[in-house]
Amino acid sequence: MSSRKTTIRRAQAGTAVTDLAAAEPQLTPQQRRQVVDAFLSLFEGLYTHLPLKRSMYGIDPIQQLRLLRQRAEQVDDRTFHTELWYIVRACRDAHTIYVGPSSRTGHVARLPFLVEQYGPHDNPRYLVSKTAPEVIDDSQFVPGVELTMWNGMPFTTAVERHADRETGGRADARLARAVESLTFRALQYGPPPDEHWVLIGYVAKNGKAREARLPWRLVTPRTAPDTAGPATAAAAVAAQALNPAGEQIRRAKKLMFNGELWARESATRAHRARLGNPAKDTISGRFGDNVSARTVETSSGTFGYLRLWSFDLRDDDGFLAEAIEILKRLPQSGLIIDLRANPGGLIWAAERLLQLFTPHPVQPVRFSLAATELTRAMAEAPQNQGSLSPWAASLRSAVATGELYSQALPITPPSRCNDIGQVYGGPVVAVVDPNTYSAGDLFAAGFVDNNVGTLVTVGEATGAGGANVWDPSIVGAALAGTSFAPALLPSGITYRISVRRATRIGDAEGVAIEDLGVAGHRRYAMTRNDLLHANRDLLEYCGRLLGAEPSTNLQITALSPKLTVTSRGLDRLDVYVDDRPLGTLRIVNDRAETPLPDVWDSVTLEGFAGQVLRQRRRATR
Repeated sequence: MSSRKTTIRRAQAGTAVTDLAAAEPQLTPQQRRQVVDAFLSLFEGLYTHLPLKRSMYGIDPIQQLRLLRQRAEQVDDRTFHTELWYIVRACRDAHTIYVGPSSRTGHVARLPFLVEQYGPHDNPRYLVSKTAPEVIDDSQFVPGVELTMWNGMPFTTAVERHADRETGGRADARLARAVESLTFRALQYGPPPDEHWVLIGYVAKNGKAREARLPWRLVTPRTAPDTAGPATAAAAVAAQALNPAGEQIRRAKKLMFNGELWARESATRAHRARLGNPAKDTISGRFGDNVSARTVETSSGTFGYLRLWSFDLRDDDGFLAEAIEILKRLPQSGLIIDLRANPGGLIWAAERLLQLFTPHPVQPVRFSLAATELTRAMAEAPQNQGSLSPWAASLRSAVATGELYSQALPITPPSRCNDIGQVYGGPVVAVVDPNTYSAGDLFAAGFVDNNVGTLVTVGEATGAGGANVWDPSIVGAALAGTSFAPALLPSGITYRISVRRATRIGDAEGVAIEDLGVAGHRRYAMTRNDLLHANRDLLEYCGRLLGAEPSTNLQITALSPKLTVTSRGLDRLDVYVDDRPLGTLRIVNDRAETPLPDVWDSVTLEGFAGQVLRQRRRATR
């Protein structure tokens, strides 16, 4: 066995759950009160969703925190951390998390298989879609077996009961997260499994009922290799919208079910990978953990398939450059963008990506702060000039008007959402599900509200994570020098908190994303064929949608000595030089040309079919 395979096997095997029993640092009563006081300040002054959560779930985390503070001396450490975790968890906000002191950082508890749901929402069925056979003793427990029981309980009942403890504003979102966390749990952000092993009832391929006993094990999937770039400044760290538990679970799945790729990705990031031939390969490069692509054949035609795994990165410029190179290698007849289970990441990356698929200007999602004394002081602090000062005036006026929130403003500057323009000219369909979260929600909202293409939802809508999320380092830096500057928390304790609320633009202007999500134009239920054969029916469905759309294209073939273009399905071309009109060209036999001035910096082309703008390209010297 090669050294790489040995490394993969050991990483997949993991360690025993009982290894978590190591002693954890104990807090004094004074430290417990300090922790509660910190969360009272955060929830009263910074937590952007507090009015929504109180209304939607009938909870009062402020009063619960006050009661816990009174009891800080009467409870032991385990009870204190558990109660605080549940107070925060009751908000059903995967962005807002309490992390107590423990040795769990980076660990994911896993069972060596993946459960997935198929069929209609009101009559779901569950099967094993992937396994890690090297660590499973039962030779009949293979992909395709139907799951019937979980620790002696009917499987559907087990999923429903587990969903009661999950985050998510909609029932389908909680169920989706329950299905995922039945076999994968990020222990840095939640408690370990109660049991050390699970007894699973299933129907084998021969039709016989069987049971498998599988132990929980701990794996450490590592964070994705990152590439430093211009977005490594604190501004990029503060522009995050990520479900960190979802990201750790995504990485653990990669380890368990695509171990070879997991093992070699560090070298791939260190040296830019060859993108390859999309007709034969899955193509990816330096950002392979975030985006990959291939060509898919359907009965409606041959299309591109762009898989957006995650936006968890720092260099949005590098990410977009790689996405552009990938798109140029794909068929231009139509594109399927798959964001299922994308846990989010850098807001800039998600929102700037949209411009590559539309000839129209893109408007980003808007964000607002809760109107409190704390946020007013924060927006006016000298170190936040430029980053938070645009919100300051509306926060000050809220004192008189009684508004709950500041003015809603973009985090991604609109100019950066349109600094490249359209690259892909074919029709586009995007696919999301209830585990598409955070920056994934923002991409879906922008996709719909900017009329980029058709959105298909597996389930009712996206996961409904509508906020910009900060950790203690960002909160501390933003509040430094104000009367609300936070005290240092005891060693090992940390958190994440929703700070700026996301609301939509366009026809849905002002509608919150949190707990609602983004519903698609079409709804789709996964099939057994999808789960066992690489999404075959889903791709066929998307292919039919693409085949029904008008297909046009525009390509610049020369800029010197004349501007020369080829096209498909267009009638006329408006030409702008340095943003000034040069003239309108009639397209004859899918071709047009015109001389350009001797001196120019940029050329913009707008291609029309009838009166409808279909294509837009921008070229620079």
